[in-house]
Amino acid sequence: MTWTTPADLKTQVQKLWDRGLLLASVAGGESLFPRRLTLKGPDSRELSERFPEVRDWIAGLSAAAGPYRIEWRSVNHRILGTNEIPAAIWIDRLSDALGLLGKRRAADQFAALIELTRDKQPELIPWLTRRPLRALELAEDWPRLLEIVALLLKHPRPAIYLRQIDLPGVHTKLIEGHRGVLAALLDLVMPEDSIDGTHTGIGGFCRRYGFLDKPSRVRFRLLDSTVRLLPVEADQDVTLTQSAFASLVLPVSKVFITENEINFLAFPDISDAMVIFGAGYGFDNLAAAPWLHEKEIYYWGDIDTHGFAILNQLRGFLPHAVSFLMDQQTLLAHRALWGVETQPETGTLARLNSEESALYNQLRRNHWGERIRLEQERIGFDFLCNVLRRL
Repeated sequence: MTWTTPADLKTQVQKLWDRGLLLASVAGGESLFPRRLTLKGPDSRELSERFPEVRDWIAGLSAAAGPYRIEWRSVNHRILGTNEIPAAIWIDRLSDALGLLGKRRAADQFAALIELTRDKQPELIPWLTRRPLRALELAEDWPRLLEIVALLLKHPRPAIYLRQIDLPGVHTKLIEGHRGVLAALLDLVMPEDSIDGTHTGIGGFCRRYGFLDKPSRVRFRLLDSTVRLLPVEADQDVTLTQSAFASLVLPVSKVFITENEINFLAFPDISDAMVIFGAGYGFDNLAAAPWLHEKEIYYWGDIDTHGFAILNQLRGFLPHAVSFLMDQQTLLAHRALWGVETQPETGTLARLNSEESALYNQLRRNHWGERIRLEQERIGFDFLCNVLRRL
């Protein structure tokens, strides 16, 4: 039987809740009521052939009709006579819809958030209207989030660390855990000149709103024994802040970048060269070093789809970067050491050259096998040295 049941009616109203429409109307959004629900009932043939079932169906709808109103119509039948059957189902009021779902207490809680926000930061009411279910999840922390917004309005771009915010009940973890929400709220109320639009996302939160941020760092090794930054007879393994790295003047012409720490540490001595520990996606820490554009850049990553995606990203900062040990010959020479890539990249990578693109496409289309990959640390050291001698 495909006739509408009380459970079906509740499901229709539940969808309004799940889309945030019921709570949005609490905040003064578009009025939804009275609202007609979808009703499918018996046709004339079913009314004749299945009348006992029709009677039970009507009884079931009527018994559950507290939160909704049934609109009836008369049906004349030559055998059964005149009968009243449901023609439409209506929810007349928001309170009825909330009662049907058992959501009146949640709606009252949301109404309290609306009143608090209207009193403290009325410019944020549109966000509550758009994201009511998210607001309910934040109910416990919402008063403190409003205090943080008020602080930034009073002291824009404060040039302090998040740890230094001194508000009752506000701690670093609260802010860090809600950076996405705070960013949405601050973008609604902060003056445009107090927001640095070049920084976005959770990682850019501090710089976007003028907080001090943990400095990005660059780790590198000088591979030429005649070039030293440290005045000691030791491996020149150095970590500097992004700004300090950007100010370096190093007498090297070749810069290697590798994604694996052991490869970074074991990278062989090479005259006139250095190696940088890349550590995966993200090259903002290198972008501020203009002197890198004057060097030969060689990138070594895994031979898998993400390795090529990282190379593609690097070329957004250093377009002249050249890949090595990321070719078909290297891949096939290490067939016995292939592994499996768990979640391959599938997008188009526009910054790869023709050979790189061909191999990337073969990998993502499983040309050599299902989701294969060759991790860079599996490549033999002698193989690496032979390739480096030809660069």
